[in-house]
Amino acid sequence: MLETSELRRTFTSDAVDYEVLKGIDLRIERGESVAIVGKSGSGKSTLMHLLACLDRPTSGRISFEGREYLSLSEKERDRLRNEKFGFVFQQFFLNGRDTVYENVVLPMRIRGAADKDLRPKAMAALESVGLGDKHAKRAKDLSGGEKQRVCIARALVGGPDVIFADEPTGNLDSKTSRTIEELMLTLNRDKGITVVIVTHDEDLAAKCGRTINLKDGMVVDELGEDDEAGEAGEQI
Repeated sequence: MLETSELRRTFTSDAVDYEVLKGIDLRIERGESVAIVGKSGSGKSTLMHLLACLDRPTSGRISFEGREYLSLSEKERDRLRNEKFGFVFQQFFLNGRDTVYENVVLPMRIRGAADKDLRPKAMAALESVGLGDKHAKRAKDLSGGEKQRVCIARALVGGPDVIFADEPTGNLDSKTSRTIEELMLTLNRDKGITVVIVTHDEDLAAKCGRTINLKDGMVVDELGEDDEAGEAGEQI
């Protein structure tokens, strides 16, 4: 579904080049739940931004369902993000003065969806995250956990194939974090949505089907469910 080959990303600051990603080869299959982990500065968020078509690589190839990102026009890239991807970030990026409903339907409005199609899709997305009764509340009046659930509903409303989440529980307490984690992984299991999560949370990473560990811009380890089961057996 998602594939990279020799993916590199270099940033320049004060005339000095910093190579953040150093030749990443990666495949993510449809329906996987994947955690991208590593210390701060390892390149986790940069890799996710490239996978999500939010940034362009310095060199190398990256594709979604066989279509190379660099071959797409800007309009095609915008359509890909809007129609195929959903996004959940550590910062909520909600308009606090707007209602929950208006925040959730924003991607569909950008898509040009008819008003008659908005309400059923938005309410279905809100019901799936347990916020159907909050649709008329202003976003600023919600708790942190409720705001993140609104973000997940907004990511879901367009029927994405992939949800990209960058530290989705980073601003939440432990109890609320567990609720958000379970919600995202349930969407993966029940709806078959591919989930790619950047996280420092080892517990969250362990719940994903595969963990990709980055260090200094390179993949240093990959651990899948079969590997985890084997390690558990050895410990027993």
